[in-house]
Amino acid sequence: MALTAPRVKDGAPMSQFAASGAPISGPDPSAAVARMRQVEDFARSELFERTFQDGMALVEETAAYLDGDGRREAKLLSRAAALAYAAESMALTTRLMQAASWLLVQRAVREGDMSADQACDDRYRLRLRPPSDQPTHTDLPIALVELMVRAEKLLERVVYLDRRMFVDIPDDEPSNPVQNQLDRLKAAFGG
Repeated sequence: MALTAPRVKDGAPMSQFAASGAPISGPDPSAAVARMRQVEDFARSELFERTFQDGMALVEETAAYLDGDGRREAKLLSRAAALAYAAESMALTTRLMQAASWLLVQRAVREGDMSADQACDDRYRLRLRPPSDQPTHTDLPIALVELMVRAEKLLERVVYLDRRMFVDIPDDEPSNPVQNQLDRLKAAFGG
């Protein structure tokens, strides 16, 4: 299913808020435009390209390990260690797929397959779960543990970028709560 931005009569893309028929209220529309610009700029950046290449290389390396040496190493483990290996490898692939999905959304923005407005949707935000301090079993193969550490670092990097671009965008000017209240009173009483 291809994701496309809603279009108006002249073919220009619309904001998701305007397309839904809901009034554009709540977040400042200029902040939304700034956010979309930041998303587009990031998608075209060298930082994104490096992060994308690192992430996809780690996905491929992990898949090769789990299908090859990892499978052979898992067969040599005790029952308890093999169970821990299975659980850790599933958690590892889940973390990598979360990071890869986010990176693919950003690449879709860069390539014009998705609008920055669509990429700002909450369904594309990452939820970082606290990593375990240590592997669940001491006999896990060192190669798996190293992949787990690298995947965790990649996911932390991607979550940091996600928060910076989509959650923690500061206002251009710090707001003054007293002035905000005065402006509201002025608007309410026609002043």
